[in-house]
Amino acid sequence: MAKKNETNSGGTVKVRLVKGMRGSQAKHRLSVKALGLNKLNDVRELKDSPQVRGLINKVHYLVRVEE
Repeated sequence: MAKKNETNSGGTVKVRLVKGMRGSQAKHRLSVKALGLNKLNDVRELKDSPQVRGLINKVHYLVRVEE
């Protein structure tokens, strides 16, 4: 049975880039670009899916999930 996610508000999740990508791995930079984040403090509201959650988990040290 699937677990219900507490951060899921209407099927979307807000992601903010809180740390610069300088010095990070190339794959992690590509993951941040895939999330649609370009500059520091950029915010995107994305559909909450396993693919998006995987990207967020990969770059957890660069982004913050907001309500």
